[in-house]
Amino acid sequence: MLLKKYSILAILLSIFISSFAQVNNAVVSGLIRDEQTKEPLPYVNLTVTGTDGAFFTGTITNEKGLFALDELATGDYSIRVSYIGYLEQNIPVHVGRLNSFLDLGTIFLKESATEIEGVTVTATRIEVSSKMDKKSFAIDDNLSQQGGSVLQVMQNLPGVTIDREGKIFLRGSDKVTILLDGKQTAITGMGSQSGLDNIPASAIASIEIINNPSAKYDASGMAGIVNIVFKKEQESGWNGKAGFTLGLGSLAEKEPNVAGIRDQYRFTPKINPSFSANYKREKTNFYAQADLLYHKQMMKNEFTLRSYDNGDRVNQQFLENRTQPIYNIKAGVDFNPNKRNTFTFSALFNHREYTDLGDIPYDDADGNRLRLWQYYENEVNQTLFATVTHKHSFNQPGHSLVSSFNYSFRRKDEVFHFTNRQYNPDLIGTDTTGLLADENIFDLTVDYSKPLKSGRLEVGTKQRARVFPNNIYFKPGDNSILDPGLAGSAEYREWLSAVYGTYIYERKKIELEAGLRLEYANVDYLVDPNHSVYSSTGFDYIDPFPSVRATWLISNSSRISVFYNRRVDRPEEKELRTFPTYASPEILSMGNPNLQPQFTQSVELGFRQSWDGGYLYSAAYHRMSTSILTKIITEVPSSNLLAQVNQNADKGQNTGIELVLNQQLGSKIRLNANGNVYRNSISAFTIVNAYPNNVSFTGEEQTIIAGNAKVNLIAKILKDTELQITGIYLAPDIIPQGKILARYSIDAGLTKKIQNGKGELFINASDILNTLVMRYEIDGTTFNLISDDYYETQVVRIGYQYRF
Repeated sequence: MLLKKYSILAILLSIFISSFAQVNNAVVSGLIRDEQTKEPLPYVNLTVTGTDGAFFTGTITNEKGLFALDELATGDYSIRVSYIGYLEQNIPVHVGRLNSFLDLGTIFLKESATEIEGVTVTATRIEVSSKMDKKSFAIDDNLSQQGGSVLQVMQNLPGVTIDREGKIFLRGSDKVTILLDGKQTAITGMGSQSGLDNIPASAIASIEIINNPSAKYDASGMAGIVNIVFKKEQESGWNGKAGFTLGLGSLAEKEPNVAGIRDQYRFTPKINPSFSANYKREKTNFYAQADLLYHKQMMKNEFTLRSYDNGDRVNQQFLENRTQPIYNIKAGVDFNPNKRNTFTFSALFNHREYTDLGDIPYDDADGNRLRLWQYYENEVNQTLFATVTHKHSFNQPGHSLVSSFNYSFRRKDEVFHFTNRQYNPDLIGTDTTGLLADENIFDLTVDYSKPLKSGRLEVGTKQRARVFPNNIYFKPGDNSILDPGLAGSAEYREWLSAVYGTYIYERKKIELEAGLRLEYANVDYLVDPNHSVYSSTGFDYIDPFPSVRATWLISNSSRISVFYNRRVDRPEEKELRTFPTYASPEILSMGNPNLQPQFTQSVELGFRQSWDGGYLYSAAYHRMSTSILTKIITEVPSSNLLAQVNQNADKGQNTGIELVLNQQLGSKIRLNANGNVYRNSISAFTIVNAYPNNVSFTGEEQTIIAGNAKVNLIAKILKDTELQITGIYLAPDIIPQGKILARYSIDAGLTKKIQNGKGELFINASDILNTLVMRYEIDGTTFNLISDDYYETQVVRIGYQYRF
C-alpha cells in the first residue's frame, strides 16, 4: 500500500515537472552541402509535413547553406529537401517535449546528373539573394577572365562597368565601397576604391555586389558595396588547390605610335602561379594561400586633341608601358575551443611594385613637334592587413556576439624621373619628384544578433582611427618646370564612430527590415604651411543613415522587395592631396582639401521570379545626390596648359531599370543576360579651381539616357567541357564636364575537367576583336578636349589547376 502511494506520488510529481519543462515549440536547424565539392548550398528548399502529409512550414537555406525551421510543436515530421539539379531527400524528425533546439548536422545532397549525348545537366545558380539586396558570383564561373586580376573579372559581371582609370561603376556611378571578406582595408581603399588590379583572381572565391546595404554596413558607397571573398577551405584533413596560368597580351596593334617615341609593349607576358591549402582538425582549421601575378602591360595609349578658342591645336599621344609583379599571401587559423566560441586570426600581405616608361609627344596642327615628355616611374606598395575576430554563440541558434579588431598598414614609395625635350627653343630639362606615404588604420567592430519569435534584432558599433602622413619632394634639374611651392608634407587624420540597430520582422508572406545607422565622422587635412595654394582644412558631420526593406513573398518562386537607403561618400585622401601629378605635364592633376562629403538618397523596387532552369530579376531605382564629387579641368591663364582638380559639383539624379535573366536553353546551353538602362542628369553648377590662381568654371545642366548590356552564353560542348562567350556593350554616358562615348568587346573561355574532376584545363581570351577603346569629350570655358585611349585589352591565357 505504501509502495502504491509512493508510485502515485512519483507519477504526479513527474507530470507536474514535465508540465513546466515541456517544449511548446522547437527550432530545427542544420547545414546543407554538396556531396562532392562539400560547398554550402544556398537557397535550398525545405518543406515540413506531418505523418499524414499535411503541410506545416518551410524555408530556404541562406547564403552559407544554413537553415532553421521554427514553430514545430511536439510530434513526428518529414522534412523534404529539394534543390534543382540534386536528388531529393526526405528526413524523418521527431520533436520531443524537452529540447527546444534540434540540430540535424550537415545534410549532403547528391547531384542529379542526367547524361544526354555526353552532356550533363546540373542546377542553375541563382545569383540574386532572396532579399534581393545583393548578387553573388563565383569566380570559377567566369571562364573568360581566369588567370587575370579581380578588376578584369569584374568587367564581365552584371551591372558593372570599368572606366579608363580602372574604377568600378555600379549603375552609372563610381561611388562604390570595396570590402575584403566583409572588411575595409588599405589595399582597396577606405570608403573609396583602389587596388583591384593588384589582387589576382586566383586568390578569390566569389564576389558579392550589394546594391542596398543594411545599416550594419558602413554608410559610404552610394552606388553600393562590392565584397571580395577570398578562398577558404573548410573540409576536414588536408586539402587545397594549386594552379598555373600563362598569357600574352597586345597581340594586335590597335593604333600605331606617332614618330620619335619608344615602341608600344607587344606580346606582353602574363604569369600567375597560385597555391592554397588548409588543414582542419576537430577544433582548429589552418589555411594559407599565395599568388603571384607578373605581367607586362600597355597601360595607356591615349591620343588627345586639344582645341582652343584662339585657334591653337595640340595633338598628343600618352604611351605608358608597365612591368609589374604582384605578390599576395594570406594565412590564418580558426580555433573553436568549444561549441560556443570561435576565434579567427588572419593576416594578408600584398606587395606590388611597378615600373612605368612613359612617352608623351606634343605636335601642333601641322604635325610639327613642340615637345617630347618622357619619364621613368618606380612605385612600391606594401600592405599588411591583420584581423582578430571572436564569435560567441549563445544556446539559441543564431544568437551571437561577434567582435573584431582590424589593423591595416600601407606604405607607398614612389619616384618619378622626367626628361623634358622642347624644340622651340631647343632645350632639354630634367626633374625628379618623389612621394613617401605611410597609412595606419585601426578598426574595431562589435555586432550582436538576437533571433526573435518572428524575426531578428541586430545592433552594433564601429570605431575607426586613420592616420595617413605623406611627403612629396621635388629635385629640380636643368630647365626645371617644377613649382616648388606645391611640394612639402601633409597629413590626413580621420576618426569615425558609428552605432546601428536593425530589426527584421518575418512572417509567412512578409519580411520587413528597418535599420538606422548614426555616424560621426571627423576629417582633418593638415597642409604644409609653406604650400603656395592650399591651407589646412577638413570636415565633420553627425548624421543618421536609415535603411528600409519590405518584401512580399508572392509564392515560393516569386517575390517583390522595396528598398530605401541614405548613404554618404567621404572624399578620399588622394582626392584631398595637395600635390600635383606630373605624369601628363600639360594636363596637371591634383587634389583639393576643401572637398565636402556627397550625400545620396535612393529608392528601389525589385522583383524576382524563378522557375525550373532559370530566373528573372528586375529592379527600378532612383538616386538623388548632393555635392557630387568629380574632377574639373580648367585652363592655366596665359598658356595652353590645363589643370585637373577635384571638386564638388551641385546635384545629380540617376533613374534606371536593371534586368537579369538566367535561363537553361535545352540540355547544352545556359544564358545569362543583363541590361541596365538609366537616365543621368547633372544640375548646372559653378566652381573655382584654386590652382593655379582661382579659375572659375560653370557647367550647364546635362541629361542623357545611358546604359549597358552583357550577355553570357555557356555551352557544354563535350563531356566535362564548357565554352563561355561574353558580349559587352556600354552606351554613351555623361560626366559633369563632358561625356564618355560608347564601347564594346567580346570575351571567350573554354574549360575542361580532367583527373576525375580534380583537375581543370582552361584557355580564355579577352576582347577577342580588339575593339575596346575608351573615348571621351571634355568641354572647358576656352577649350575642347577629345581623347581616344587604345590601351591593352586583348589578352589570351592558358592554365591548369588541381584540387587535392
